[in-house]
Amino acid sequence: MASHSDTLVVFFGATAGANGGKLGSDERELILLVWQIVDLHENKVGQLQRTLVQPDSADLSEQCKEETELTAEELCKAEPLESVLQQFHQSVSAELKSLGRSSYTLCVDGPLLIRQVLHPEASKKNLVLPECFYTFVDLKKEFHKCCPNAGPVNDLTLTSMLDYVCIPAAVEQEAGLREVKNTVLLILHLLVEPYNHKFSTFETVNYKFESGACSKTEAVDSETVIRARGLPWQSSDQDIARFFKGLNIAKGGVALCLNAQGRRNGEALVRFINSEHRDMALDRHKHHMGNRYIEVYKATGEEFLKIAGGTSNEVAQFLSKENQVIIRMRGLPFTASPQDVLGFLGPESPVTDGMEGLLFVKYPDGRPTGDAFVLFACEEYAQNALKKHKQILGKRYIELFRSTAAEVQQVLNRYMSTPLISTLPPPPPMVSMPVLATPPFITTGSTRDCIRLRGLPYIAAIEDILEFMGEHTIDIRPHGVHMVFNQQGRPSGDAFIQMKSADRAFMVAQKCHKKMMKDRYVEVFQCSTEEMSFVLMGGTLNRSGLSPPPCKLPCLSPPTYAAFSATPAMLPAEAALYQPPLLATPRTPQAPAHNPAPALAYYSPQLYMNMNMSYTTYYPSPPVSPSTVSYFAAPPGSVAAAVAAQQAPSILPPQPGALVRMQGLPYNAGVKDILSFFQGYQLQADSVLMLYNWSGQRSGEALVTFPSEKAARQAVAECSNLPFSGHPIRLACCE
Repeated sequence: MASHSDTLVVFFGATAGANGGKLGSDERELILLVWQIVDLHENKVGQLQRTLVQPDSADLSEQCKEETELTAEELCKAEPLESVLQQFHQSVSAELKSLGRSSYTLCVDGPLLIRQVLHPEASKKNLVLPECFYTFVDLKKEFHKCCPNAGPVNDLTLTSMLDYVCIPAAVEQEAGLREVKNTVLLILHLLVEPYNHKFSTFETVNYKFESGACSKTEAVDSETVIRARGLPWQSSDQDIARFFKGLNIAKGGVALCLNAQGRRNGEALVRFINSEHRDMALDRHKHHMGNRYIEVYKATGEEFLKIAGGTSNEVAQFLSKENQVIIRMRGLPFTASPQDVLGFLGPESPVTDGMEGLLFVKYPDGRPTGDAFVLFACEEYAQNALKKHKQILGKRYIELFRSTAAEVQQVLNRYMSTPLISTLPPPPPMVSMPVLATPPFITTGSTRDCIRLRGLPYIAAIEDILEFMGEHTIDIRPHGVHMVFNQQGRPSGDAFIQMKSADRAFMVAQKCHKKMMKDRYVEVFQCSTEEMSFVLMGGTLNRSGLSPPPCKLPCLSPPTYAAFSATPAMLPAEAALYQPPLLATPRTPQAPAHNPAPALAYYSPQLYMNMNMSYTTYYPSPPVSPSTVSYFAAPPGSVAAAVAAQQAPSILPPQPGALVRMQGLPYNAGVKDILSFFQGYQLQADSVLMLYNWSGQRSGEALVTFPSEKAARQAVAECSNLPFSGHPIRLACCE
């Protein structure tokens, strides 16, 4: 059998879109193939072959029409790609047999035709390419080895290479034939004196993606990493490798990214074997995976290691078994044992090495998280396991998904780095402070003067919340904004805000509900301080009412400040930097005078978080004081300002106008109907706020803003109980 270097098949193709240096960048299909055999041993050439390929869409670009001079009518008469590839293989095999050769290697002018056109198109059409398309010779790189002074490889063109060696280009009218003839002339010239070149460097295309583990200590070149965005959430590493078919991904080089809840967020980091393949991957920006286009951007090696790198020996041992299919199980009962999982999967989906093929995800203290990863020896076993998606184990349904080695690392890294009390930094030095009974922060009660924001963007800060609330910011109590974080210290998407009155909270909930913040709509609900405290302690607040926190001990409820009235509070030392001299130095509590003004109580946010973190998923952020329309993260003297605000009339500007609540409205009543009802009061359309119930339907109520309290009271006196489309309307002023 002859070696690969004995016979080359010069191979050329054109697409219905961009060609040349942009070949394959627009996902257009092949429409033309041209080839010719070169016998390197005898310096002979075979017959020049040219054939058209019928695309699924015969819509040709202007560039394609100009360069190829082909028409849609000609292409409609051609054979599809699968048939053309069979003809190519049969034709080349027959010609090789006549030459006494048995094997050959493709030779192309640059890798784009093979890597960016042929392999991606065959993958999308589910075609199995012959083995010859997985190895090829890149003429530009071979020429650069012979003539290193001709310029960088990426700048070489067929014309510039011919000019460098002083070979006149072939004159040929038909596109494709001209390029192949010129390539053959260049190859024959390199085979003889003074070059005597031997074609020995072969480019390869990986048959399949190899999974594997990545260590955090491994060096990853930033010039080899990309970020893919917009992936379907159920896509696996094999799906991503198929999207980049034709390009060689490094072993274990696909890392699916997870969001704060541990679910896939539609992004992945992909590491290629070199920068050349990374650059070709960037040209697939906005190519399609199914019906979705995928965005492709540059990324860094540090980002890849942050997602895919791991240090756990247990994980490394688990992932050391190669060519395994990984399935992630989520929602397992906390009491589930390896035998329970093996029994759930059944004999039709045997786990590799039995219990050795299971990896349970746990918190640092050994508590189970409900997640596990399972290894299967083949795709058939994995498919059988996936059929059990959402089946019941114990009293819980179990979710099963395809997973990757990088996802195993990422999930283990996230849970194993969960901060518990033992891993928190030591609390700052504490100094004694006097505490009196009335705190400005959280006092529990059943009055519904709070609102809950749900669905906040995870990057949202308090400034964003204040901007979101707009004119209603002036109705927030001092120290009334509480961001909620999860146990990992990341934003949970929730926040609580204490308003000045229940009416103001109700109006904000109605007016801001499902308003947009940073491309996300935010739900706003009215609640009480008691309900707020329940959630901050780890309970849940939903439409069905309150679910208590997971702790059962009464002493773990939110702190009640009456209990601290006789005990000095603890103040972090650095907090004294923001206090006025009045409170900076510890002093002996003074006996209260007759009818004393309420004094300020301060407690340590670090202490409050430590009390709750081991029992609850959520804890509040340190209290803040948006006491003006502008927000200052840590204003000096903020505590003194709060004291002054309690001892003097509020300096906040009053809410403009006065509110009137309308009840008993017909459900089809609109803003125009209400404006007509109050004709003569000079109201604008934005003065009317229609109210809705939990189901999103109109509740039969509305809030109307009048220019003054006098006008509001006059409207109530004159219009109350007047008929509105046959219904008597009840009016009341809102305090």
